[in-house]
Formats: sequence, structure tokens, C-alpha cells
Amino acid sequence: MGAVVALTDLLDARRVWRGDAAPIPAGDQPTGWPELDAALPTAGWPDASVSEILLPLDGVGELRLVLPTLARLTQGKRPVVVVSPPYVPCGMGWRQQGLALGQVHFVRAPESEVLWAAEQCLRSGSCAAVLVWPRHADDRAMRRLQVAAADGRALGFVFRDRRHLANASPAPLRVELTAYPDPAIWVRKCRGGNVPQRPVPFADTAP
Repeated sequence: MGAVVALTDLLDARRVWRGDAAPIPAGDQPTGWPELDAALPTAGWPDASVSEILLPLDGVGELRLVLPTLARLTQGKRPVVVVSPPYVPCGMGWRQQGLALGQVHFVRAPESEVLWAAEQCLRSGSCAAVLVWPRHADDRAMRRLQVAAADGRALGFVFRDRRHLANASPAPLRVELTAYPDPAIWVRKCRGGNVPQRPVPFADTAP
């Protein structure tokens, strides 16, 4: 058996090549929140991917976070599908935020079929974005959503309880919203870049 050699010794002796990861090109899906875009390696939502938004409780601003993106997409006549939202959306409020409601479609599915419905919409190639609030989504289900988003070239927004933060997720981007002491966006995972050490203020960066 060969002797154990410390990695630092190999690096110092230049016997191991240490490369840098290829930079992730900026995408074309800005979040509408400049400070959040600046914190993300893709300068916005990752293209054709699922973004997981973790919440301490409902109503901490999760829809406000994505409304600028939904407004941009629907104004471009690109369909957005909302799968079984936990509450009835306020259409007037969404219109005031710039959404073209004619491009917003709602799917009401039983809990057992919520993930299936979201997956089909993501994979269809006809949706610009799909929003879903699954109560039960394991790693396998999240991976299926991610693959479907890639196949359909769509943005997937999956809203989940923050207790799932402790579990691994295939989503390229995971952000957590916090309400105390101040509303903030924590980037917990961002493929292609380092996780910022500080949160992005949420209340004072209105688009």
C-alpha cells in the first residue's frame, strides 16, 4: 500500500492540477430584483430549470418575488401556468403588478396529481413558467420536475416549506425567504457559483 500523502503537499509540489469551473453564462431571465440578480451566477433565474423557493410560512412575499418575472413573460404573450395554488390569487392585484391575465392559466388538481400536472406543463414546451406548491415532493419528484423544465425550456417555481432545506435537492437554485428580523432572500444553493454569505434585502429593493 502506498504512503498517504496530504493533498496540500501534492498541490504545493504542483503534482495535482487544480482547475476552475467553467463560468456560467448569464441567462435571459432576470428576476426583476436587481440585488438578487447581482447575487446569482446567472444574473437571474436559471434558464429551463426549477427554482425552489423555501418559506417559513405562507404569505411572506413568495408571489411578490416572482411577479416581476411573470409580468415580463405574460406581457411578451408567453403563457404562465399556476398549478393548485393554496389560496385564491387576487387577479386585480396581479394586474396592477403588470401581469397580462389572459396569459395566466390555472390548473386545479387533486393533491395526488399536483406534481404530475406540473411536470406535464413544464415538459409541454408551451409554458414559459409553471408555479406549483407541492405538499409532498421527495428528491425523485424534484428531479422529475427539473428534467421536465429542461425538456420544455420552461421556468419552474416550486414553493415549499423551509423544513425541506435540510434535504438535498436537484434544483439548480434554492432560495429561502425570511421575515424576521427583516424580510430577506437567502440564496441557499446556486449552481455555478458560490452561495452568498449575506442575504439580499427583500423589503427595500422593490423593482
